[in-house]
Amino acid sequence: MATVQFIQTTPEELKSEITAGVKAQLEEFLKHYTPKQPNEYLTRQEVAQMFNVDLSTVHNWCKSKKLNPLGLGSRVYFLRSEIEASLKPLNV
Repeated sequence: MATVQFIQTTPEELKSEITAGVKAQLEEFLKHYTPKQPNEYLTRQEVAQMFNVDLSTVHNWCKSKKLNPLGLGSRVYFLRSEIEASLKPLNV
């Protein structure tokens, strides 16, 4: 096992050097780190309530490819981000 000796270094100096090194590594990490937001899935009923429309309207939007439904078993879900992206600005 190797032995490390610190000659002419006070404990405070060692502590400050370690702290500075850790701080530099954390700053470098935070430059490249972007937290990922979890996907939010909505049911057909939630989409209908969101736009104050009937379930048949949500079904028609799926058939006309305005919405992209996702399925898990017999359940149908929609990504909130895709629904918000499908909204188009009106030129009024």
